[in-house]
Amino acid sequence: DPDNVVLCLLAADEEEEGDAALQIHFTLIQAFCCENDINILRVSNPARLAQLLLPDAGPEPPTDLHCVLVTNPHASQWKDPALSQLMCFCRESRYMDQWVPVINLPER
Repeated sequence: DPDNVVLCLLAADEEEEGDAALQIHFTLIQAFCCENDINILRVSNPARLAQLLLPDAGPEPPTDLHCVLVTNPHASQWKDPALSQLMCFCRESRYMDQWVPVINLPER
């Protein structure tokens, strides 16, 4: 349900940038998100993202963690200051013609 999605995270390593299938996948997801007013962020380190999102997954993170949809089923959570900051960052990036801003997650 796109009405409850507030953010789409697309994660890929530098070596995956040449993967044509993954890029087609990302293009389709980005088109869906743009059509439904869903903010998009690219994340440079899927392994680190997996560590942050799935801390109990063990030393080997899932290899298919390329797209994460963040949902917000309760309107009252829009008042969350971190989520508000993130939405402002996405909006400001679009004003600077950066439609899909990139966040570099450093290694731990």
